[in-house]
Amino acid sequence: MAIQTSSKNELVILLVGWAIALTASGWQPYDRMTWWLEVIPALLVLPVLAFTWRKFPLTKLLYRLIFVHGLILILGGAYTYALVPLGFWMQDWFGFTRNNYDKIGHFAQGFIPAIAVREVLLRTSPLKRGKWLAFLVVSVCLAVSAIYELIEWWAAVLIGEDADSFLGTQGYAFDTQSDMFLAMIGAIAALVLLGRLHSRQMGDE
Repeated sequence: MAIQTSSKNELVILLVGWAIALTASGWQPYDRMTWWLEVIPALLVLPVLAFTWRKFPLTKLLYRLIFVHGLILILGGAYTYALVPLGFWMQDWFGFTRNNYDKIGHFAQGFIPAIAVREVLLRTSPLKRGKWLAFLVVSVCLAVSAIYELIEWWAAVLIGEDADSFLGTQGYAFDTQSDMFLAMIGAIAALVLLGRLHSRQMGDE
């Protein structure tokens, strides 16, 4: 069974959606430096997707998840993660003591890459579905999250106080640890919730 991938028309629609979102968020962002720091992952992944869509097309599910992840980053860049309105609404609804939009971003940082790592491993390695695959997928997502935290640290060292909006710690002493924990939970949730659908789209079921 062939991989169920997105049509060219759907990919164009997703690309146009990203372009509109990037333009809107970059028009008058809260902080220009933070905007660049937040959206650069989305900008970097675009040429990778363009280069691989013929030789190594991804599943429809993964393309759509990458699109959603890009929107999360783009929205965070427009306002800075600590000032996204959705985070303030969540603060009112659930009684949080801080704007937790950044936690959505870090959950997604595990959730979406988990499907990407799973797909690459299943299609390019001898690994089969099972405990070892799940363990490696979660481990890679944790490593990616840790690398991102290191990047935030280096940015803070190089940029100084201007990096506060990028870090988004909001005075929370365990922000780094909670970010990595949420990425791990996101990766596990993706495997549990989307594993079978993902397998079907790859032609494994």
